[in-house]
Amino acid sequence: MPRSGAVLWSVIAERVLVARPLKHPVETKLRIVLSVLRGEQSAAEAARRHGVSETSIGKWKDQFLEGGRAGLAAAKERRGPTGEEARLRSQVDELTHALGEAHVELRLAKRGGAAGFPMSSWS
Repeated sequence: MPRSGAVLWSVIAERVLVARPLKHPVETKLRIVLSVLRGEQSAAEAARRHGVSETSIGKWKDQFLEGGRAGLAAAKERRGPTGEEARLRSQVDELTHALGEAHVELRLAKRGGAAGFPMSSWS
């Protein structure tokens, strides 16, 4: 039996709504994830209550935990330079000093040396 236009559009609209997940505000996701992490409700209960899949809640939880992990890592970096950063800063200081010396030597060479001393005796 053929369907009428209104019924057909109703079926199409239902399928479109089902296929497209609802966008939940960050605050809602946070409230759900914290509730699950605190043990106030299971992921399955939260999914049923809020009309989302358990997979979505699992992804939100993973994103939340990863963000927290990144925040803790950033706090560690703010404490001070790592060994690699300290080594690179030391190397920059040495190279800056060497560049300064080379600049002075070049200026003196252009003027004919420093008070009659040959440039090679400076080392």
